[in-house]
Amino acid sequence: MSDKQPISVDVVAGKRYFWCSCGKSTKQPWCDGSHAGSEFSPLMYEATETKTLHVCACKKTGHPPLCDGTHQLLFGGGRDEYFEIGQSD
Repeated sequence: MSDKQPISVDVVAGKRYFWCSCGKSTKQPWCDGSHAGSEFSPLMYEATETKTLHVCACKKTGHPPLCDGTHQLLFGGGRDEYFEIGQSD
């Protein structure tokens, strides 16, 4: 299910992750195949370094799979300065 707040996740350099774009996965923010039969497809993300990411859960980011603060505009308030548009990895 999609959410109004980003999800903090730890990623490992060189590992591939598949971001849920439909919002139906029970393993948010990652895909569990729940999109099957829909127009949605997961987005592959390969970590270039081991670190914590803030992954979009509202599914409206302009920079998937990373949060760009769009949830703030959709659900009230302004963009958090914490989230940088176009942040790498």
